[in-house]
Amino acid sequence: MEFTIRQAERKDMPQVLDLIKELAAYENASDEVEIEVKDLEKEGFDEGNFKCFVADVNGKIEGMALVYFRFSTWKGRTVHLEDLIVRESMRGTGLGGALYRKVVEYGHENGVRRVEWVVSEGNKNAIEFYENTGADIKKNWFTVHMDERGIQKNIKK
Repeated sequence: MEFTIRQAERKDMPQVLDLIKELAAYENASDEVEIEVKDLEKEGFDEGNFKCFVADVNGKIEGMALVYFRFSTWKGRTVHLEDLIVRESMRGTGLGGALYRKVVEYGHENGVRRVEWVVSEGNKNAIEFYENTGADIKKNWFTVHMDERGIQKNIKK
């Protein structure tokens, strides 16, 4: 199978959103996806808040990796991999590994000292893959989220 890993274009965002929704369904969280194509277009292309790489197979987007820069007080600028998604029917074809390498190359090209991401403890295949590439899984760290309700509870009025 031939494929191309390339930077996403605005016209790819409907297919990128489809992948995001597929991941949410896999995680039993379909109702949590609030973002729309217009949000992806605005934030990625008008505001420049993220870069997205896609796996293009004969003109169809079968995988994506969405990244953005963060700042670490220990390391300086880092690249955060928000999501790496490969359509379920295309897993095991090398698309995920190719997207992963593209993200690492992007970090290197931009001089970062760290590429970081979060992986679910139940995703044993991904954990094994990441460890085999030299990634350090931080088992003593927790990811913390605060939703809109929590934000409202904590803001001063």
